[in-house]
Amino acid sequence: MSDVADLLTFDEFIRHWAEARPERLAMREEDRFWSYADLEARTARIASFFKAAGLAKGDRVCWIGKNSDIYFTLFYAAARIGVVMAPIGWRLAPPEWAYIVNDTQSKIVFTGPGFEGAQAALDGQLRHSPRFIGEAEAREIAASAPRIDFAPAGPDEAVLQLYTSGTTGNPKGVELSNRNLFALRKGTADAGLAYTQWEDDEVVLVAMPCAHIGGTGLGVMALASGLPGYVLAEFTPDGLFDAIETGGVTRFFIVPAALHILLQHPRCATVDYSRLKYILYGAAPIPLELLRQCIQTFGCEFIQNYGMTETTGTIVMLPPEDHDPNGNKRMRSAGKPLPGVEIKVIDGEGNEVPTGEVGEVITRSTNNMLGYWNLPDATQKTLTGDGWVHTGDAGYVDEDGYLYIHDRVKDMIISGGENVYPAEVESAIYGHPDVLEVAVIGVPDERWGEAVKAVCVPKPGKTIDPENVIGWAREKIAGFKVPKSIDVIEALPRNASGKILRKDLRAPYWAGYDRQVN
Repeated sequence: MSDVADLLTFDEFIRHWAEARPERLAMREEDRFWSYADLEARTARIASFFKAAGLAKGDRVCWIGKNSDIYFTLFYAAARIGVVMAPIGWRLAPPEWAYIVNDTQSKIVFTGPGFEGAQAALDGQLRHSPRFIGEAEAREIAASAPRIDFAPAGPDEAVLQLYTSGTTGNPKGVELSNRNLFALRKGTADAGLAYTQWEDDEVVLVAMPCAHIGGTGLGVMALASGLPGYVLAEFTPDGLFDAIETGGVTRFFIVPAALHILLQHPRCATVDYSRLKYILYGAAPIPLELLRQCIQTFGCEFIQNYGMTETTGTIVMLPPEDHDPNGNKRMRSAGKPLPGVEIKVIDGEGNEVPTGEVGEVITRSTNNMLGYWNLPDATQKTLTGDGWVHTGDAGYVDEDGYLYIHDRVKDMIISGGENVYPAEVESAIYGHPDVLEVAVIGVPDERWGEAVKAVCVPKPGKTIDPENVIGWAREKIAGFKVPKSIDVIEALPRNASGKILRKDLRAPYWAGYDRQVN
C-alpha cells in the first residue's frame, strides 16, 4: 500500500495496519486488549452487520455512553462504510439526548455500560423508532457477525457527527469526513515537525469525552499512527495516573480545568512520569501560572492545541520550544498554523486587518467541516463559499505568524469604549493565593455601558477579600481592565466539555435588559 501519510480513510488505515503490524496492540480498555488484526476483523463484522441491517452511506447511528473500546470499534466500523457515528455526551439530560437522536434520525442507538436505562429514559420523546443495542449485544456482533463484502466510504463522505456544546440554543451537528480527520497529516509529515511525529513505542491516552473532538480525535490520532489507544471511560486523576504508570502512556490531551484538578491531587507529586513525552492542552485559555506549575510537575514537553469542532480539532499548535517556565511572549499565543492551514484576521466588514490588530479569526484548510447537519443557514453564516470558517474568536497574528487569541468575540466586554477580553483579566487574577478559579463577565453599568466583574471560587479553607483581589489585578493589567467588583461562589457553572457557562453567570445581572450588551 502507498505511504501511510497518503491514506485518507478509516478503511484504508485499518486494512493497512492489519497487514503491516497485525499483532501490534491497537486499543486497550481495562483488561481488554485488541491487536490491529483484531480491530480489522471486529470492525469488518460490525460493518457487515450494518449492511445486512439495511444501513447505507449517510445513515446515522448514535452512542450514549462514556468512552469505551466498543464505542471506538463501532465508530471505526461505521466509518469504514460511510455510516455516520454521532456520539452523545453522557452528562447531558435525557431531553438533550432525545434532541440529538431526533436530529440525526439515527437507525440504531448504542448504549454503553451504565446506560442500559437510556431507552426507557427516552420513551415518548423520539419522533421515530430506532433500534437500541446495549454493550453485550454490540460485543457479540463484533465477535461473531457473519462477514460480507462491503463498499468502503470515500475521502469526502461524512463519517462523524459531533454536536457543538450548546452554550446557547440547541447544539448543532458538525459533519466531518474522512478527509477532515486525516488529510492534514500529510503536510505535517512532509514538514518534519518533531512534535507531530510519533515514535513507535508510544501509547496515546484517550481520556476526554468521546462526544467531543478532544476525545474521539485522540482515538483517530492513535489509529492513524498505528499506535495503541489507551481508553479511559472518563477522566479521573487516579485513572490517568494509572495509565501513565502501568499503561505506558506517552501523550494525552487535556483541558486546563482538568490539569488544575491533577495538580491538586495528593498522588500527583509521587507518580513516575518518565515515559510521558507530551501533554497536549487546549479548549480554553490557560493561565500562565498554571502552565508553569504543570511544566515543573510533569517534566515533559507541552503543546498547546487551538481549534474547534468545526475545524476537526487542532489547526494551530504552540510547540514545546516556545514553552518557557520563566514566561515569554509566545507562551501567551496559541502558536502557528499547521502546514496546510490558512489563518486570517478580519474586521466587522470582512476586511483583513493589519498585522497585530485584533479582529475575528477565520481559517481555511482540509480540516474544515462539511457543514452543520440540516442547517444550511447556520452553515452559510459560519462556512463561506470559498471555504473559510468563522471561528467566533477574537485575536491577532504577530509579525512572526503566531496567533494570539483574546477571547470569544461574543464574550468581549466593551467598557467605556475599550475592549476587554475576559481571558486576559482571568490570567491576571489567577495565582492569587486565595483564588481557586475565576471567570470574568461584563455587567450593566450606567456610566461605562458595561463594567468588568470577576466571579471567584475560593481555595479550600480560604476566604476571598474582594478589595485584595482587585488590588492584585491592578498590578498586572491596565486600569480599565481591572474588575470593578468581585463575587464569590462555590463553583463555576460548566458544560459537559468543561467550558465555563458565562451566559449563566451573566443572566442574573442582565435580567430585564433586551440584550446582554449595554
